[in-house]
Amino acid sequence: MSNSCDVAIIGAGPYGLSLAAHLRAQGVSFRIFGKPLDTWRNHMPRTMLLKSEGIASSLSAPQPDSRLKDYSAECGLGYADHGLPVALETFNAYASSFLERFVPDLEDTLVTAIARGADDFTLTLETGERVLARSVVLAVGITPFAHTPDVLSALPASALSHSFDHRDAAQFKGREIVVLGAGASAIDTAALLDECGAKVTIVARSQSIRFHTPPDAGDASLLKQLHKPPTGIGPGWRSFFCVNMPLMFHRLPESLRLKATRTHLGPAPGWFMRERIEGRIPSMLGQTLTRAQMHGKRVALEISDTAGALTLGCDHVVAATGFRPNLDRLTYLAPELRERIAAVEKTPILSDNFETSVSGLYFTGPAAANSFGPLMRFMVGAEFAAPRLAAHLQRRLGASYAKRAA
Repeated sequence: MSNSCDVAIIGAGPYGLSLAAHLRAQGVSFRIFGKPLDTWRNHMPRTMLLKSEGIASSLSAPQPDSRLKDYSAECGLGYADHGLPVALETFNAYASSFLERFVPDLEDTLVTAIARGADDFTLTLETGERVLARSVVLAVGITPFAHTPDVLSALPASALSHSFDHRDAAQFKGREIVVLGAGASAIDTAALLDECGAKVTIVARSQSIRFHTPPDAGDASLLKQLHKPPTGIGPGWRSFFCVNMPLMFHRLPESLRLKATRTHLGPAPGWFMRERIEGRIPSMLGQTLTRAQMHGKRVALEISDTAGALTLGCDHVVAATGFRPNLDRLTYLAPELRERIAAVEKTPILSDNFETSVSGLYFTGPAAANSFGPLMRFMVGAEFAAPRLAAHLQRRLGASYAKRAA
């Protein structure tokens, strides 16, 4: 073993970087592995505007001047807590600055295997290096969990992709593309394809595209805020509960937690996307996809609604069908380790400190949503998760040091 650390963080997105910033400030020995901001830099439409408000689009660090608002002021960029969408380019520049300042020791390499020993975890890196870690935190984001419906399984890779695959879409110029879905990723991808000269059709089960409500001058009124209090994941008392009381959410009965996580805040694009879609891109809504197959070099999609069935032809299908955390996708976890993780709906069951049933193994970010609620699906959730988990690890490691010294 060439190296060891107290904490190994797997993942270099908002949750991993935020946790690293807090651990570093507390003097905890850690190593963090992953492609820095890979999802944001390489897998989101380059023209995208963040759905989250400015006040909810920051990474978390103990320092008070670490937020997007501070970065924007320093760089002379437009910023507002609410009502001014954040461009992906702006967020990526801010996140790169945050990384350089607070997590300069990020290791741009992947972990290929994790096994549990008697007292430590053994990590194998793609470089061949092996690392011992007393605790491991999986902050893997959405990258491993892209979901494509089984009904599309007959299509070859040349005719099918996931929205996660498309930062750019220049290769689809002049081609007929069907985008499946009506959420933010579907609408962002459809707009990108349209701008790149593709002939786009949106097909979705939803009866309508549920764009967010645009900001209104009345939103700041006391009456409006009492009726629908603003939060980092959207207005309303349910969202207020999710954002401000995640530990209470954690204590709800499991069936209620799962239902709330599944149903609250369904797919919805930002309000600012309406003008890029309506009147520009045809949408076939309320449709169920029943079959997909190749017909020569073209794709034939069989879809149906209450009026009947029809076949829709296209050159390529983009499945903007979301992400589903699934422990089985984390193949670098040794099988015997994966089997020891208590799970529900293929996601880890976590303690109120994000620990799995395997001592010393933690999850944060979207994979923790079934334990802590929809907040974990949003970047702003790192403002709760990172300081709480960092403080827990510091206490745990400090107690362990004291025990060893004694």
